[in-house]
Amino acid sequence: MSGRADPAAPPVFEKRVLVTGGAGFIASHVVVSLVKNYPNYLIINLDKLDYCASLKNLETVSGKENYKFIQGDICEPDFIKQLFETEKIDIVLHFAAQTHVDLSFWHALEFTYVNVYGTNVLVAAAHEANVEKFVYVSTDEVYGGSTEEEFDESSPKRPTNPYASSKAAAECFVQSYWERYQLSSHGAVMFTDHISIQKNCIHGSGLQRRNFLYATDVVEAFLTVLKEGKPGEIYNIGTNFEMSIAQLAKELIHLIKKTSSESEMEHWMDYVKDRPTNDLRYPMSSEKMHNLGWRPKVPWKEGITKTIPGAVGRAGPAQPKGLGDGSRAQG
Repeated sequence: MSGRADPAAPPVFEKRVLVTGGAGFIASHVVVSLVKNYPNYLIINLDKLDYCASLKNLETVSGKENYKFIQGDICEPDFIKQLFETEKIDIVLHFAAQTHVDLSFWHALEFTYVNVYGTNVLVAAAHEANVEKFVYVSTDEVYGGSTEEEFDESSPKRPTNPYASSKAAAECFVQSYWERYQLSSHGAVMFTDHISIQKNCIHGSGLQRRNFLYATDVVEAFLTVLKEGKPGEIYNIGTNFEMSIAQLAKELIHLIKKTSSESEMEHWMDYVKDRPTNDLRYPMSSEKMHNLGWRPKVPWKEGITKTIPGAVGRAGPAQPKGLGDGSRAQG
């Protein structure tokens, strides 16, 4: 009997990582990074392929031996339980969610079902399967808006829309499993914007300010939480760079339409009635992440310049290669 490995035998992986919602914008970048940088890990991408999902960002890893895509719904308990049993999951990164703020007012029940009940199903299955780590991805919107106060991980949750409320509820649910069962969980928040070559729709005055991160910085943040984060802890992932929505629109128009004319920029800006609740700012402290050794590296100008080419030339709304804003991680 030979001691050499059977070339026909399936590969043995050191860890098996489940990423839910892995066909989403930020999650897809995390999946690609994990597949490329951890060849000894099997990365399983579970996604329902809803309206905001796309497998295009995953084409570079679709044929890799350590990548597997499974189409499925986190709200189906039997399916999720079987998935954990058959795939022997060690680590969970939970990105899957309904995330559109405006739609959440019209479909609040659906948002609650997916974001709260779906997380319930996933956490219960992870606990039963005795997973090593569970990272829940939340949103800076759970804090509500602020003009002066800087939010840290201990700040109270004051969500102002159904989407944020559902994420806050799910976050509390994950935390309860840590308190009761010591489920080794962490959490993270991410808001992303879409770029379109149509007119920029701006709610209200456009003076609302947001913080933006490049995708590679976000990926590094999540990997840092996985490697260095403490179980049961929350981590804010963000930056001090802040820009108004109106100024963001002008910067995009300048780069896409190649114009510096204020009048032409205004032509491409469509001001509409503001939302009933539209938080002015989400200022977050990321000191805990800095203490883990993470800081954003890509400056705004470099990030937006890299982002635009990936969005130009496609019909309809296009997902940019790199920009997102604010993050929060809980365990």
